Amino acid sequence: MTAICIRPIEVQDNPFVEALIKSVFDELDLPKTGTAYEDVSLKTMFENYNVENAAYFVLEKEGKIIGGAGVAALENPSNGVCELQKMYFLPEARGKGFGTQLMGICLEKAKTVGFKSCYLETLPEMKDAQKLYVKSGFDYLDQPLGSTGHTSCPIWMLKKL
Repeated sequence: MTAICIRPIEVQDNPFVEALIKSVFDELDLPKTGTAYEDVSLKTMFENYNVENAAYFVLEKEGKIIGGAGVAALENPSNGVCELQKMYFLPEARGKGFGTQLMGICLEKAKTVGFKSCYLETLPEMKDAQKLYVKSGFDYLDQPLGSTGHTSCPIWMLKKL
């Protein structure tokens, strides 16, 4: 049996999480401008999520990070709304229920710290992710919330916690 675990991000994970996220963009030929690909926070993921009311979790298989997702307050304004952030998986981790599991951990963390709703943004190409979000209770919105800077992500969703 292969050892797979979900755990909080650690500082030494930073370059591996950045590489994972960028590799998904490259693999799926996703837009890089106006997306998480160009977020400066990719280089300091641990530091960005090691703050009050935020968390990032990695999916690790035999010492290799094969997925991750986080939750943090939505910027400008949050009003009790958090954002599901940077949820990406390598091909070997997809379609095995890890997305559901990891998102559940993130949403539970959000509820625990008092968020009332969870927002996310995604790309039209991310069809499987959208299916997961709908199955998990997210509804489509007609306009974005907050100021994520992800201008190339035209799909917005929200879930009451």
